[in-house]
Amino acid sequence: MKLILLLLGLVVFSVALTLWKAARHERLSEEHWPPEGEFLTIDGHRVHYVLRGSGPDLVLIHGASGNTRDFTFAMVDRLAGRYRVIVFDRPGLGYTDRINRTGATLRQQADLLVRAATELGAERPLVFGHSYGGSVALAWAVHHPERLSGLTLSAAASNPWSTGLGTYYTVLSHPIGQSLVIPALTAWVPDRVVDDTIDSVFLPDMAPEGYHAHIGAGLTLRRVSMRANALQRANLLEEITAQVPRYGEIAVPVEIVHGDADETVQLRVHSIPLSQQIAGANLTVLDGIGHMPHHAVPEATDAAIDRTASRAGLR
Repeated sequence: MKLILLLLGLVVFSVALTLWKAARHERLSEEHWPPEGEFLTIDGHRVHYVLRGSGPDLVLIHGASGNTRDFTFAMVDRLAGRYRVIVFDRPGLGYTDRINRTGATLRQQADLLVRAATELGAERPLVFGHSYGGSVALAWAVHHPERLSGLTLSAAASNPWSTGLGTYYTVLSHPIGQSLVIPALTAWVPDRVVDDTIDSVFLPDMAPEGYHAHIGAGLTLRRVSMRANALQRANLLEEITAQVPRYGEIAVPVEIVHGDADETVQLRVHSIPLSQQIAGANLTVLDGIGHMPHHAVPEATDAAIDRTASRAGLR
């Protein structure tokens, strides 16, 4: 009996220590990387956004595990001279509240961001989406065709793929992983592990100097963000599969940029088919570029946005 009580005490102590360290890690991360912008509330959900510049409205939507800081590192400053740039944190990521605990769907995310953009006076903005953010941008175009003027996609996940979910997301999207594994990762995984993951996503390119310090690895490791991101990623294939038949309905100008060395979202699986599914879509293939074109070859993504704006009659 004493041994059982001892083991039980050790378990309780370990759980308490893990939860304390997780909360501490989150608090320190939010102190180090506080919100960059302002907040608005849509149906009780707090939405974090950054707004800079003047000109035609342009909404930027970040990818999985990301936040506004991916774009405020350099892209917003490049574009703010000729666009009124709005960057949103997607639900559960950065400082935007989760919509639900089952993984906000692409349409739910698009619905929320459309309403947030309208609240900010952007009734028919240009929309740019990177990676998972490109999936949300496509949902925006499919479900709210009257609420955008043009669409620019960079390394966007857009078509079904044959590889599995992978152990990481399989575990973290499971109820046990959500309850037990994620708090342990938040508590015990150092931020440098996220930095290493970022480097692998950039390959064969390199993250620009200062990017790791700016992006906020600790924000990604917060429990709320890990839970939301894992569920969104686990649901993505089914949602993409359901979305594909609607691409032919997209009638706004569409520009697509994608690196042919991207191993995260492969060109041949996603953007090549997408360019054939949307009438008038223009695909620019970036030779030797990986998954982060807006950092590796910023002139290419900026030019694609400008082409979209010109085709939409906004430049």
